[in-house]
Amino acid sequence: MTKSPLVTHIYTADPSAHVINGKLYVFPSHDRDIDTIDNDNGDQYDMNDYHVLEMTSPDGPARDLGCVLKVEDIPWASKQLWAPDAAWVNNQLYFYFPARDKDGIFRIGVATAPSPEGPYTAQPLPISGSFSIDPCSFVDDDGTAYLSFGGLWGGQLEKWTTGTFQDSAKGPSGASVALSPQIARLKPNMLELAEAPRDLVIVDEHGNPLLAGDEERRYFEGPWMHKYNGLYYFSYSTGTTHKIVYGTSKSPYGPFTWKGEILPPVLGWTTHHSIVEFQGRWWLFYHDCSLSGGINHKRSVKMAPLNYRADGSIEMVRP
Repeated sequence: MTKSPLVTHIYTADPSAHVINGKLYVFPSHDRDIDTIDNDNGDQYDMNDYHVLEMTSPDGPARDLGCVLKVEDIPWASKQLWAPDAAWVNNQLYFYFPARDKDGIFRIGVATAPSPEGPYTAQPLPISGSFSIDPCSFVDDDGTAYLSFGGLWGGQLEKWTTGTFQDSAKGPSGASVALSPQIARLKPNMLELAEAPRDLVIVDEHGNPLLAGDEERRYFEGPWMHKYNGLYYFSYSTGTTHKIVYGTSKSPYGPFTWKGEILPPVLGWTTHHSIVEFQGRWWLFYHDCSLSGGINHKRSVKMAPLNYRADGSIEMVRP
């Protein structure tokens, strides 16, 4: 079973799903219904606000709670509110989002709210030490919170390999070790990094880091972390080969051993997802471009059941 787009009155993408107080909330990006030209820098993804979707059951409708944050509400941001995420800690919502700053450099910001409905208040500055795109918040069983992030090409991850932004920097290729997503522990206030970001390394079955030329498996963007039966699962988009794949580890810091594919390519160039348990079963949230007839910057969020095998591996979802 795969549900039709959760909402059809607006275009939505990059769904981050979380269960909060018994309801399921999806924090997507909001694609604008505009005509533009695609490029590898991602200029066509010119989103300028965020909506939140609410569901009371997997089979029920998704209710649009409306616009909760706009680019003009964020003092440091200039444009491109890309894929967000959220964490619910101590009855407070922390909403993490990427945007370009006034210099055109992607940073990660955070807004707070007393509930998923809002109101949302953005911090005046991005998170110190943050860069690139696609924040993913993960709160472990002991309450320790982590933020992972990073995306190639338009997401600028390859421009930070020296520790500072280098606009002309190119990423590795071929037999070079692939770039890793970043991960850092958050302070208890959920607003600051408690440590410098470190590489979240993905390795093959022999323990060797994946190579940049291994486009079937190497990281591109869209990180997501969840836990199942005490094991950490890290899933992500391969980008150029348009797959969602995953690895597992005994630590949120990794290394994560590549295990397999979760979602084959869908209609449209990008793929981005989240995984959550809701009302007794696991669900994959993802997007495609079926509602727009294949226009890459007009995407729609969907959901499908996700199943684990007895050994903990994930069955491929086939929409």
